[in-house]
Amino acid sequence: IWVDGEPLHNFGPEKAAKLRGRKMGVVFQTFELLPTLTVLQNVMLPMDFAWRYSRWEQRKRAMNLLEQVDIADHAKKMPTALSGGQQQRLAIARAMANDPAILVADEPTGSLDSATANAVIEIFEGLVQEGRTVFLVTHDKDIAKHGSRVITLSDGEIVGAKENVHV
Repeated sequence: IWVDGEPLHNFGPEKAAKLRGRKMGVVFQTFELLPTLTVLQNVMLPMDFAWRYSRWEQRKRAMNLLEQVDIADHAKKMPTALSGGQQQRLAIARAMANDPAILVADEPTGSLDSATANAVIEIFEGLVQEGRTVFLVTHDKDIAKHGSRVITLSDGEIVGAKENVHV
């Protein structure tokens, strides 16, 4: 994988950390939300770490992101007050906080029912249509069908790769 003309495997820890903070967003299977922060504060936190926006801009951007994933009305709640699907939407909004070009999602639908999983996949598809790159890891073949390119791994080795033209 190459980022900005450089192979990712050549990045040292400091350069990799800067890349994650500015150009990448990560969505975890287990959400990894901070339970002592509100929904809004969870989205604002990455912007604060990256020194990316003024406090007012952070708040405005975070609310816009929460609106995009349809949970803005929960901004003042704690993450534990949300359903699993809402927590995953929050995790996506947080991953988008610094306007990354690349999103990495690790089994983002693994703990969700099929209707909620489809809604989450629609969010990712919208982000791809906006021009973002999404790396989505899944064991679910139905979810994998939504990808424009599917790479199959077995025991750490690539055993298949195909382009999906219907996407």
